[in-house]
Amino acid sequence: MFLPFFLCLKKTGVPVSLGEYLAFLGALKTDLVTHDATGFYHLARLALVKDERFFDRFDRAFSESFQGLDTLPLEEVLQALDLPADWLDDRLMRHLSAEERDAVKALGGFQALMDSLRDRLAEQKGRHQGGSKWVGTGGTSPFGNSGYNPEGVRIGGQSTHHRAVKVWETREFRNLDTDAELGPRNLKLALRALRQWARTGESRFDLPATIAATARQGWLDVQERPERRNAVKLLLFLDVGGSMDGHVLATQALFAACKAEFRQLSFFYFHNCLYEEVWTDNARRLTQRLPTWDILRRYGPDYRAIFVGDAAMSPYEIESPGGSVEHWNPEPGRTWLTRATQHWPRHLWINPVDEGQWAYTRSTQMISHLFDGQMVPLTLAGLAKGIKTLR
Repeated sequence: MFLPFFLCLKKTGVPVSLGEYLAFLGALKTDLVTHDATGFYHLARLALVKDERFFDRFDRAFSESFQGLDTLPLEEVLQALDLPADWLDDRLMRHLSAEERDAVKALGGFQALMDSLRDRLAEQKGRHQGGSKWVGTGGTSPFGNSGYNPEGVRIGGQSTHHRAVKVWETREFRNLDTDAELGPRNLKLALRALRQWARTGESRFDLPATIAATARQGWLDVQERPERRNAVKLLLFLDVGGSMDGHVLATQALFAACKAEFRQLSFFYFHNCLYEEVWTDNARRLTQRLPTWDILRRYGPDYRAIFVGDAAMSPYEIESPGGSVEHWNPEPGRTWLTRATQHWPRHLWINPVDEGQWAYTRSTQMISHLFDGQMVPLTLAGLAKGIKTLR
């Protein structure tokens, strides 16, 4: 029965295995959910999806496989229940105030809905519109269409408030798809793969250890342990200005995600290529610069170094002394990039430009070579690939 759903998941790109599909069927046989489309949706997602990045693809496959189950087919209802067609003809859209909506009560589950529908159809003698009880339109009754009820069965019409029991196409996780645009949530999700937990800093109350120690001693024995923190140390070098102006939003989102995920984060700005000085405040970059040598001495090889830039520049800016477009650099950019990659063995260059365009820029190929090919695009898939090298 659910084989087409399984095949649709595979077609959509959800990496679901046959074992997971069999586990899903086994869960259904235990009657964990019955007559509950929302519960069925969550059970299927729990059994068949093991990575949040594929939630959106799952939602698309689920919608394609079970489309139409959020409403009772109008023709079948009219025929089976002998309802006149004009009972469900929407002629008025009723706009309810917030107070009126709060006063509407749910009936309490699928079985209560079906029992109430059966009873009301036995009593109803005519068309109703804008009411709170009978099958009709534009009201607060749980049966009909074009109205409002926090728990109802839509019969015909179109969903206007998206509040029916059987609604799953909202796709709350659409921003987690690996093919989706970058956002703060999915960037944080991708960066979390770089976490390495260690217990450092202030001590915290340890409830499980206190219970165990108290049981052993026979009296209260309070236990503490150091706080658990992300032990990864990260350096972030951000290219600013010029051709990077078109990538400000994506770079800003990445920077915000890094600040949220890593306690031990230090960041510096540069323009086009790394040279003998960097800065931390763009408004004062001409007056308050930091020698790159100091950065190399201060931050040891245990740091991960991430460079973010489009790598689009003149090859002379990389190869030649004096090649910088802003100042006379005594040593070529290649020299400083080599020092950086050798000092921080776990390094990565993140490029916000589409990967298909890299081959058309000589400087991009040069920097990719200097970074031993460890250049990835600023996408979820690119970050996942790059973080593996940093780990």
